[in-house]
Amino acid sequence: MNLAQSVIIITGGASGLGAATARRLASAGAKLVLADLNEDLGQALASELNAQFVRCNVTSPDDAQAAIDSAINTYGGLTGLINCAGIGTPAKAVGRDGPLAMEAFTKIIDVNLNGSFNMIRLAAHAMMQAEPNDKGERGVIINTASVAAYDGQIGQPAYAASKAGLVGMTLPLAREFSRSGIRVMTIAPGLFKTPLLESLPEEAQKSLGMQVPFPSRLGEPDEYAQLAQQIFENTMLNGETIRLDGAIRMAPK
Repeated sequence: MNLAQSVIIITGGASGLGAATARRLASAGAKLVLADLNEDLGQALASELNAQFVRCNVTSPDDAQAAIDSAINTYGGLTGLINCAGIGTPAKAVGRDGPLAMEAFTKIIDVNLNGSFNMIRLAAHAMMQAEPNDKGERGVIINTASVAAYDGQIGQPAYAASKAGLVGMTLPLAREFSRSGIRVMTIAPGLFKTPLLESLPEEAQKSLGMQVPFPSRLGEPDEYAQLAQQIFENTMLNGETIRLDGAIRMAPK
């Protein structure tokens, strides 16, 4: 997929991994729609990159469709979706106050898994209406899972389940969409410099980074963006989840 001819929606595009990806893909010539709940950061980044910003709750069918309509009405089509929106408040199944409230579990599943699928189903439908490029491609979809999908820690039952769901639906979606020339991939990052980790004291960040075998540091958001770019540009990447983690395997806690 030629990025200079691509129109891409990035959910969670106002900060963290999404913002880094937006900067990298914009520099490669892609036209972007940043879909996020943070209007201040989203509008500022959209202005910087000459992109579009749409306030979007990924769990809302109307909001998701509005982001897709923005891409089509502004740029004439849609060829990419990168799902970076997500939440991850830690909580044990049974804590000091008793069993975890089902609402807390459901909220994480709803945003991370259901919200990603909501965006995928509508984006894929829009992509299917377009003519394929000279390689037969109509679009690329990238989801953001986590190493927690494989080695979730104590306190991560909801988060790990939501990310494992993204891993689990990657291949069936890639198989389903193959007839339309739409590829589906998932990236499972390890410990990265996201706003959540950057809010920790510097010593805590260094301690977490030292858990990574090599390189022994937190991942840079642009390293996620580099992989996202390669997925767009390499047509053979399809139906797979790639761990981006420096060989870390998370301990139980």
